Amino acid sequence: MFKSLRISLKKSLNSLKTRVLFSALLMIFILLPIVGIIISNAYEKHMVASIENELSAYSYSILAIIEVENNTLVMPEQLLENQFNVSQSGLYAVLTTRSIIAKGDIMQGPTRPEKLWSSQSLLSPWQTENVQQPLLGKSAFYTTDIAAHPHFVYSLSVSYGSEQQPFPMTLHIIKQQNDLALMMTEFRRQLLLGLAGLMLVLLMIQYLWSLWTLKPLKSLQTELSHVEQGKSERLTGIYPTELSQVTEQLNLLLNAEQKQRQRYRNALSDLAHSLKTPLAVMQTQQELSTLTQEQITIINTIIEHQLRKAQSAGQSSWYLGTAVRPIAEKLISSLEKIYRDKTLLFKTNITPECNFKGDEADLLEILGNLLDNACKAAVSQIHLDIRADSQGMTMIIQDDGSGIAPSMTAEILQRGTRADTYQHGHGIGLAIVRDLVESYQGTILIERSEQLTGAKFTLTFPS
Repeated sequence: MFKSLRISLKKSLNSLKTRVLFSALLMIFILLPIVGIIISNAYEKHMVASIENELSAYSYSILAIIEVENNTLVMPEQLLENQFNVSQSGLYAVLTTRSIIAKGDIMQGPTRPEKLWSSQSLLSPWQTENVQQPLLGKSAFYTTDIAAHPHFVYSLSVSYGSEQQPFPMTLHIIKQQNDLALMMTEFRRQLLLGLAGLMLVLLMIQYLWSLWTLKPLKSLQTELSHVEQGKSERLTGIYPTELSQVTEQLNLLLNAEQKQRQRYRNALSDLAHSLKTPLAVMQTQQELSTLTQEQITIINTIIEHQLRKAQSAGQSSWYLGTAVRPIAEKLISSLEKIYRDKTLLFKTNITPECNFKGDEADLLEILGNLLDNACKAAVSQIHLDIRADSQGMTMIIQDDGSGIAPSMTAEILQRGTRADTYQHGHGIGLAIVRDLVESYQGTILIERSEQLTGAKFTLTFPS
């Protein structure tokens, strides 16, 4: 079972359709997630940049209303942006400064900033260490944790007052990241749904595209099957440029093989005809002995047989298939009439789709000889089982006669050994069957039937 599964899997992987679909799946399930990640990151960067611009705009609106009187900061109670006036709104403004210490001509300040003012929206405890102090006239945009929550911060350092009495300060506009996190979660969900739908659409398009692209190969497979089964003698379809040369060469090969086969049949027929006349003259001689007359008769019989074979199969070829069931039923019907005195019971089990990949005359020769021998040897029963699968076709003929001795079986299977002296009906026809089976790269096994106790012939033909 595992061996057949491996063979089936190997055949599937060797299929062009499987390769096309597998490569498409690989591209879709690798590229689309990468595209999704790129889009998500780009959208997040865009949103962060928008927030930076928003906070920058807020900072300039607040700087516009700052006043310094007598080195004292003066701020209005209410700001224009209402979120700065609502407690815990998520948008805050803070002013910080450093005390300037003069040492000679160098102005220095302490590292700890001091809080000057904050908007009404900021009620939580404020830690000035959480924010940066950019250089004067510079700004900084960054993230920091305030009250264990991530926030965006836009810091801008400015100075009010005169050169003799400067009033430096840094304005910090702070915004919670909750809105961005919720927005990104919803965006990623929508993006995931969109990419999943796009995957399904692309898979359907890829499947239909592969069917359309590989349709010529499917048509070629169907035509080859028809040629193999004998429904057609050549490929007649119109194929793409990449396949047209192959189909043309196949047609040339089929035509050449058929002509060669026909020449062989004609040569065999001519040889039989050319020998028939001298033998007829020899038979008319009165002085020939009885033994010589018998041998001439045997030679004449063989020639007649080969002549009939050449005439009946002259239009066949190796690639033409022959349905097995009608041939077997016709043979059994004839044998029942020939051996009606024995009242033989034929039991058949033939798979309907069984197709012999060879000449009809050869199939008639094989089945006819084996069934005729079985009728001669059988007492009352003959079983015929023929089945086909992916590995090939198997024929089993059994009878309830006395069987064949193992020593004779070994001699029969030796190439060149005549079988016409064997008893129980297994005569000269078995040598013909053996040669025909070998010509189709098949095998023949002769043994004793466990079911009927007589002879059992098992013939196997590769697919």
